[in-house]
Amino acid sequence: MRRTVRTPDGGRLAVEEWGDPAGWPILAHHGTPSSRRATFHGRWVRDAAERGLRLISYDRPGYGDSSPRPGRTVADTAADVRAICAELDIDRLGTWGFSGGGPHALACAALLPDLVTAAAVLAGMAPFEAEGLDWFADMYRDDVDDTHLYLTDPVAARKKMDRDREEFLLAATDDAVGEAWTPTRDDEAATLGRYHRFLSSCRAAGLAPGIEGWWDDSGTQVRPWGFDLADIAVPVLLMYGRRDVFVPSGHGEWLARHVPGAEVRWFDDDGHGTLALKRLPDAHAWLAERSRHRNAGSGQRGGHRVEAGRDGEDRAGPARLDRSGR
Repeated sequence: MRRTVRTPDGGRLAVEEWGDPAGWPILAHHGTPSSRRATFHGRWVRDAAERGLRLISYDRPGYGDSSPRPGRTVADTAADVRAICAELDIDRLGTWGFSGGGPHALACAALLPDLVTAAAVLAGMAPFEAEGLDWFADMYRDDVDDTHLYLTDPVAARKKMDRDREEFLLAATDDAVGEAWTPTRDDEAATLGRYHRFLSSCRAAGLAPGIEGWWDDSGTQVRPWGFDLADIAVPVLLMYGRRDVFVPSGHGEWLARHVPGAEVRWFDDDGHGTLALKRLPDAHAWLAERSRHRNAGSGQRGGHRVEAGRDGEDRAGPARLDRSGR
C-alpha cells in the first residue's frame, strides 16, 4: 500500500507498507542515497509477514516522491515519523535503520519515547564530530574524498554528485559484486548479485527527481544530529560487520559506548551489504520480541518467532549499484 503524508510544514512524504497489515508496525529508514523501496527486499517482506510485522518505510525529503527540505537535520526525522504515525493511526511502533538510515532510527529512539518501543541499527554511522573517534579510519577512499569535497568545495561537490547520479541512472546493471560485499560461496554470490540489482533499482528510484535528497542527507551526516544519544531510554540493538569499509566497525564501537544500554552484535565475516541481506531478519526477531509486552496497551498485534523465509527474487527491477553503501 502506498500513500502520501503531509507534514506540518507543508511537505510531502511518500510512504509505503508491506508485510502483515494487521501486525505490529516497524518503520524502516533507508540508506544514503536510496529510497523507501530498499526496505522491501523479497525475503525481508516475507520475514516480516511471517513474524506478524507491518513493515513501513518512506522516502526521506528530497528522495523519490517526497518533497525536498533543504538544510534538514537528523533530528527532523522525528517530526516526519510522528506525522506518518498520525496518518496511519499508529500509537506505538519499532524502528530500524540501515547505514545512512541508522542515525535516523536513533533520532526516533531519543526523541519519540512515547511512540518508539525499540530501535535496531545495522551498520549505522556515528556522529561526524564524535569525540574519540577517527570518523574516516578504514573507510573506503572514494567516500573519504567525497566527504572532504562536500566540506571544502560545495560547488564542485554538487557538480560531482550530479555526474555520479547520471552514472547510477544510466550505467549497465551486470557489473560484478564488489569485494566490499564479501560473497563467500558461489551460491551466496548469486544471492548477492540479485541483492546488488535490487539496491541499484532502489537507489535509482530515490535519485530520479535529482540529487536534493542525497545532498541533504550528506549534510545531515557531517553536521550535528540535533539530539543527545544519552536521552535514549528504549532498547537499542547495534549490528555491525567487521569487514565493512563503508561504515567501518569503529563507528559501531563508538556508538556502543555512547548509546545507553545498547546491545551490540558483531559479525566477523560480514561487509556492508551482507550484513543487511543476512541479518535483517534477526533485527526483525529482536524488534518483534520487544513488542510483545506492548500489544495489549496499543491495540496492535505483535510478531511471533518463525524461521527466516526462503531467499527469492527481489520485488524491484535492476539498476546500477552505487559504490557507496551509506
